[in-house]
Amino acid sequence: MSRALKLGTRGSELALWQAEWVKAALARSGVTAALEIIKTQGDADVDRPLHLLEGKGFFTKEIEQALLDGRIDVAVHSLKDLPTRLPEGLALGAVPARADPAEVLVTRATGVASLAGLDSGVRIGTSSLRRTAQIRYLRADLDIMPLRGNVPTRVRKVQEGRDGLEAALFAKAGLERLGLAGRVGARLDPLEVMPAPGQGALGLEVRVDDRKVRATLAPLEDAASARAVTAERSLLAALEGGCQAPVAAYCGSGKGGAGSRLFGRVTAQDGSVQITASADVDSADPAATGQRVADLLRAHGASRLLGR
Repeated sequence: MSRALKLGTRGSELALWQAEWVKAALARSGVTAALEIIKTQGDADVDRPLHLLEGKGFFTKEIEQALLDGRIDVAVHSLKDLPTRLPEGLALGAVPARADPAEVLVTRATGVASLAGLDSGVRIGTSSLRRTAQIRYLRADLDIMPLRGNVPTRVRKVQEGRDGLEAALFAKAGLERLGLAGRVGARLDPLEVMPAPGQGALGLEVRVDDRKVRATLAPLEDAASARAVTAERSLLAALEGGCQAPVAAYCGSGKGGAGSRLFGRVTAQDGSVQITASADVDSADPAATGQRVADLLRAHGASRLLGR
């Protein structure tokens, strides 16, 4: 392209890392890019848990509007924050190679290697309904408290024991991208605490009719990652769940190898019931696999747990 490609991003440290990564990847293909920082609703309202905010797309809507308005050429998102139904005129232009989607446990005390290793009554922080529900299912004796803020802030709150906080769950990819891997107490098995659909992946959103930009992003696409997140996001869409719903999904090992089986999960918000289902991923139609696993979950009562 004759001018610098404008990449729209949030201003958090993690979002900027991700946008800078995209910028560097484009540079390796000879494409110059510049960052445009855009403040979102989720950045402005940092006090309330996300599920109490109105609407969807707390971290994406303002960036998408800038894309629709032509103020930016590409929106760089954490894919787990991007609603499954995109605004008319927008589409995913590329999904780069995905990082490990697993959840990790960060603790104030040393030597804690799992959720099971936490003492009864320990205060554990998260503002995610998905994480909260799964923690309650596994450890109803833990004291869950709301935890907002960017990744370094949340890690610091744990390390300082603020408000009695002794542990928290994070996405492994976010900590590693920010050089905070040393804070990880334990990587949790994704089948124990299942991640959010699309966790660990970036989503590069573009205007549907912008063929030049789509072609420019093509070298960044990773087919295996795109296939996995397509299946996971299809499951979420089929269950009509938003980014904050207690719906989890993970493409893990199946008969055909890594990433070839889709696991889906819905957990009651009080942790009383948890439903998990899975199916081998159809590599030719991963979205159909997401629909299939969603149907299995619904057949076992998932709609009731989601209040449908």
